[in-house]
Amino acid sequence: MQTTAKYQPKSTGWFTSSRTNNGNQCVEVRFDGDAVLIRDSKYRRNPEHRLDDEPIITVTASEWMTFLDAVLGRHIHRTALIAETGADGHTTLTHERITLLYTPGEWDAFVAGVRDGEFDRVPLPA
Repeated sequence: MQTTAKYQPKSTGWFTSSRTNNGNQCVEVRFDGDAVLIRDSKYRRNPEHRLDDEPIITVTASEWMTFLDAVLGRHIHRTALIAETGADGHTTLTHERITLLYTPGEWDAFVAGVRDGEFDRVPLPA
């Protein structure tokens, strides 16, 4: 039996795909218990932005893993976290009322990391 209360890895810091070139503009993820937090590092690079207002998407580990399966084409059902790539190659990531926008390079690096398993949340056996 598996529990959704404990997931690994137990990383609590923000991290990006190892495929990200310079780490300045990328999809950033943080695991916090059963929650997965997602942000856009570009937001923090603009001095006009207030960090207290930074948009951060929060989903459960289960929702996250379902989303990763969708990114990899393992299932086609709509998930709570929605990624849509426009004609210009930019990808919007939306959950409820929060939307993040990623460049084609940022999204490609993220997807490569997903393929490599870098963002997996694996439930621990009970």
